[in-house]
Amino acid sequence: MRRLNGRGFGGVSPASGRSEPIVIIQTMKEKIMSFGLNRAEVIGRLGADVTVNHLASGGRVASLSVATDESYIDRSGSGERIDKTEWHKVVTFQDGLIDMLEKHAKRGRLVYVAGKMQTRRWRKDGEDSDRFSTEILLVPGGRVQFLDKPNGANGKSAPAQPGPDAAGDTGAMPAGGDPADSEIPF
Repeated sequence: MRRLNGRGFGGVSPASGRSEPIVIIQTMKEKIMSFGLNRAEVIGRLGADVTVNHLASGGRVASLSVATDESYIDRSGSGERIDKTEWHKVVTFQDGLIDMLEKHAKRGRLVYVAGKMQTRRWRKDGEDSDRFSTEILLVPGGRVQFLDKPNGANGKSAPAQPGPDAAGDTGAMPAGGDPADSEIPF
């Protein structure tokens, strides 16, 4: 932060003997540092179709599970490649965005999400301790962009659901299951 007046100082002017105002110029970096910045950006694949719940207040909330993955070489001696998947919960209360997500947010789609981090605290009935959930909240000014084409793009019909493979696995996530417990959709 810099203080400026005619000579670069504030206080009493030697020439006039009067006090001079101190003008404070704040740079953008200083402004961000003083107020903080809460922004989260994720590119990953949807672990399940969007879930829309109705609230007691009459509103709706949409929830997405986005998986990001990374890999690295274990340098502790084995030299193995380690693959790690991180799951991110994304929520929004915006009706127009919820309508769009219901149409387009399907399991396996590649998506870019920009919002803000939020941690909620709640308590289940009959429990003495609080629970916490950290999620990316899509607020006005946030963004959702699909980075791939949906099945059936370009006027073609979507392929039929695949049948079980030779092992009898349909590849579907168990109903009501946590995306973290199922296989990665990519």
